[in-house]
Amino acid sequence: MDAEAGDIAHILAHCRTVAVVGLSPKPHRDSFAVSRYMQAQGWRIVPINPNASNILGETAYPTLTEAARHHRIELVNVFRNSADVPPVVDEAIAVGAQAVWLQMGVVHDGAAQEARDAGLRVVQNKCLMVEHRRLL
Repeated sequence: MDAEAGDIAHILAHCRTVAVVGLSPKPHRDSFAVSRYMQAQGWRIVPINPNASNILGETAYPTLTEAARHHRIELVNVFRNSADVPPVVDEAIAVGAQAVWLQMGVVHDGAAQEARDAGLRVVQNKCLMVEHRRLL
């Protein structure tokens, strides 16, 4: 098993509170569909969206830092452009997250290495919902 496969298995087995950076309130968006699926599987979704107050019945927070004042963040799931990843990783490290998951099409090797160096597990360019379904 390669390191990323091990990280996927660990995240799916041990993380249940996920802050979703870039979670859209629009039902047709991938971030909404993936988060709704994970919520239906019993995961706690913590929306991170500065332009929304409530998504999927959960209070939305403008930043990870603000969300971490109210919730213990285990996983940070990122639905943002790859270029936007470094500050998200910095915040994930600062709030004590266990892992960072970059969704399909989101890759930032430098930020991923920074997260690993800080002890976080990292997955890039994969869908949390797809991997969850695959490993059920």
